[in-house]
Amino acid sequence: MTATATLHIDLDALAHNFHALEAQTGVPVHPVVKADSYGLGAVPCARRLMQEGARTFFIARAAEGIALRGALGPEPVLYVLDGCVGDTAADLKAASLRPILNHADQLGTWLGAGGGPCGLQIDTGMNRLGFRPEDAPEPFDDLSLVMSHLACADDPAQPMNRTQRDAFARASSRYPQALKSFANSGGCFLGPDYAFDAVRPGICLYGGGPEGRPDARLRAVATLSADILQIRDVPAGESVGYSRGYVAETPRRIATCGAGYADGIARSNSPAGQVWVAGGLRPILGRVSMDVIAVDVTDLDVRAGDAVQLFGPDRLLDDAATAAGTISYELLTSVTARVPRNYA
Repeated sequence: MTATATLHIDLDALAHNFHALEAQTGVPVHPVVKADSYGLGAVPCARRLMQEGARTFFIARAAEGIALRGALGPEPVLYVLDGCVGDTAADLKAASLRPILNHADQLGTWLGAGGGPCGLQIDTGMNRLGFRPEDAPEPFDDLSLVMSHLACADDPAQPMNRTQRDAFARASSRYPQALKSFANSGGCFLGPDYAFDAVRPGICLYGGGPEGRPDARLRAVATLSADILQIRDVPAGESVGYSRGYVAETPRRIATCGAGYADGIARSNSPAGQVWVAGGLRPILGRVSMDVIAVDVTDLDVRAGDAVQLFGPDRLLDDAATAAGTISYELLTSVTARVPRNYA
């Protein structure tokens, strides 16, 4: 059976973004491939990034790391951001995964299980995960990486960026043997003194801009498209979709397209959402349904079977996210499993 919505992943664009971030920062890029590479497929994305030279990756969960290790083999270094949670130490060791240790209990569990290569996170102000600088442990064997995470990197003018950077420089200096990693996607564009030894971009690899808006230095990696299922003429005064979400003031031509919130199209696209079709942007009309959306194609030469682009090179990811009242991260990770992924 043929799907009516498709997510196309351009691996050449992914490679371009990887090298653009290398050039921007001047240090190795250690890609973040958590959440299945933000919904784009961790295995194919990581494999291509390895071809481009990546050798260290970050995932969030132990299960993600175990699956990735099975697919990629023994070569890459895989760090697990959650750390050593509960009784996962044996599983982490069996898959040669390196936990990012976030607090004293995790450190004790890891060392009590025999230790091994690991990372350490210093919380420099985000108050999410990591040791506070004053509570950070003394240097210990097998510590291979020290990291922190920027809270406001999408806002270069935010003074907290410099505050965090300076706090990390002080705290990480206690661990001269360990690799220092501080910058996320936005941090890659804050200046050379944010780069340290390696950077950990995520969304910018996958086509999102570092400040939540499109950036010409980065290419669109993901294209979400949907087929037109039916076209109909709607007279003035009639409504479209549930709850009379749109009422035609003049006669309109409406395309019903095969993607809805069960595919990851946010219901918040009503009423500001748009798609790219026949060379231009056209509005989504009325409520997003589970399986379909309605698009105004008045005066366009389109027919059933043609495709509309919900995001991609013509409807850029950050613009689509803004129209839906969300962020590019959520837009990508919301695309559901029933939408097939195609790679090129």
